[in-house]
Amino acid sequence: MSVVQRKAMLKAEGFFPHKKNGKGTSIIYSRKHPTAKFVRVVVDSGIDSKTNKIVGKVGVKLCFVNRQKSWREITIEIFTTNAALVKTIKAQEAAEKFVKTCKHCKAKKFTAKSGNVVCANACWTTWGNKKNATTKKTTQKKPAKIAAKKSPSTKKKKPEILVGQVTPKHKRTYPLNKKRAIKVQKKFAAKILPGDLVTVEEIQGEKVTENFTGKILGVVMKVIEDSVEVNWTANTSSVEQYMLPRWNSYYIASGTVVDYRFKVISREVNYAIVS
Repeated sequence: MSVVQRKAMLKAEGFFPHKKNGKGTSIIYSRKHPTAKFVRVVVDSGIDSKTNKIVGKVGVKLCFVNRQKSWREITIEIFTTNAALVKTIKAQEAAEKFVKTCKHCKAKKFTAKSGNVVCANACWTTWGNKKNATTKKTTQKKPAKIAAKKSPSTKKKKPEILVGQVTPKHKRTYPLNKKRAIKVQKKFAAKILPGDLVTVEEIQGEKVTENFTGKILGVVMKVIEDSVEVNWTANTSSVEQYMLPRWNSYYIASGTVVDYRFKVISREVNYAIVS
């Protein structure tokens, strides 16, 4: 796709170019989010502003405009091809409802450079000072507690076994030589396709123990046999990145092993037993 076609596609979707790009030389486009206030859909066109040539893929993300008119990135930027540009824009717009909101000022939260998820308006700097304005009360020092001396515990002596004496059977100990092997019972699989909006479910055996809808969101970019490649746009849960699922199938093993699987939210998809 040529430069003219890419610009025409962005213009048709309602995007307008920015005059400056503080992080590079490519032309930045943006427009308002269709439903959320102070949220803008930002597109890095991949078109160099000096040479007017395509120098990279198109990147799409969401930004929140705070009280100081600063733009805070509230979703992970997804780079896509020309053919999937419109679909990626729609997926990022849908990801807005999964972004956490500040309970004090209702602004969106974002991940700061420190790695902490904080309010985009930094409202804690205002209400935090009000609490400190009250008069300070002198705190009395508590006397240090004297640790009670514990009497040394008397060690139990093992009974001596005389030569020729036979140990009773119920007192004998045996080494654990045999390990219980986990037997594979069932294999479940689901038909996951590129472009699907997915979240994550925690499973234990055949039961779903937790649904992370509203906390984890991703877009399926590629499916090769059982392998699924996902761009995760939001993750406000305690599940680490390396623990997120990567396959469209899984095995149910005996025991209480906790695992994670995909859950498609853009259409109805169910897991079925394949072996």
